[in-house]
Amino acid sequence: MKTDFACLYFLENEKHAVIEVKRYDLEEKADIADVYLWLILEKTSGSIQKLAFRSMDSSGDVQERYFDQGYLKFNNQNGTYIEKFNSGQHQLENKTGKALPTEISDALTSYFKA
Repeated sequence: MKTDFACLYFLENEKHAVIEVKRYDLEEKADIADVYLWLILEKTSGSIQKLAFRSMDSSGDVQERYFDQGYLKFNNQNGTYIEKFNSGQHQLENKTGKALPTEISDALTSYFKA
């Protein structure tokens, strides 16, 4: 499948993938919130949830992203996604710069076409 997006950040563990993408399949005048998306993929079910981005911060090597659904803190090696109300914490490996596995790329392509 041809991809109409680029992966900007990619963090994952055995059960989840947290990904920021830039979409190229939208009109030039598309809202920036539709062009740049943070998504969380649950690998067992294949479900993809769009994270509602609120703000970001960075200091040195540490990046932080705040969403309505939770909080992501990461560096070049690893990260932690904490669900809202601390209902779940997910330790992640930062794989930014590596190719997305085919099954994740295909799932995202299908998600964008839906």
